[in-house]
Amino acid sequence: MFSKSDGRYAVRKARETILRRLSREGPDTSDAGGLFLKDCGVFVTLNTYPDHRLRGCIGYPEPVQPLINSLVDSAISAATRDPRFSPVRKGELDKLVIEVSLLTPPEKIEVKKLTEILDEVKVGRDGLIVERGTYRGLLLPQVPVEHNWDTEEFLQHTCVKAGLPPGTWVEKGTTIYRFQAEIFTELEPGGDIIRKEL
Repeated sequence: MFSKSDGRYAVRKARETILRRLSREGPDTSDAGGLFLKDCGVFVTLNTYPDHRLRGCIGYPEPVQPLINSLVDSAISAATRDPRFSPVRKGELDKLVIEVSLLTPPEKIEVKKLTEILDEVKVGRDGLIVERGTYRGLLLPQVPVEHNWDTEEFLQHTCVKAGLPPGTWVEKGTTIYRFQAEIFTELEPGGDIIRKEL
């Protein structure tokens, strides 16, 4: 769906937006066009370089507004509003690699028996959302690959991300959604950008 040039634009725009925010300037979206004007979900992930530790990750699971707006807001949020981390400092940005995940709309997984979900989820293809009452958790498709989880572990960890016990995925009243992502990442801070294959 997205070309390599789209991916490069998304990652560069995320970096530019964070830098502008840290310099107390507003975002510039005047160069956005094409698919970036259509509604789309997106996540922006910041990782330390070269040790690849998570430094921030925020996004929009649903296509609720034009992609450029969600991208800009997610970039700012990943750098300054992720409650798990202190805000990124200006000099620190040169030591961070930026990754952008462009998402398909979430699709509810419908099965007759809850254990059949194991056959419906594919590690390396799907991201997951687990929902139960007011609890909701999301993990991107790259997460189980990076941690070498199998499908059941992926479901369990998504439950934990939602603040639920690991086995909640197999209980009635739990709703599970899957989605896919096209992932683009810098190889080094501010460097070449590639499409990430899982």
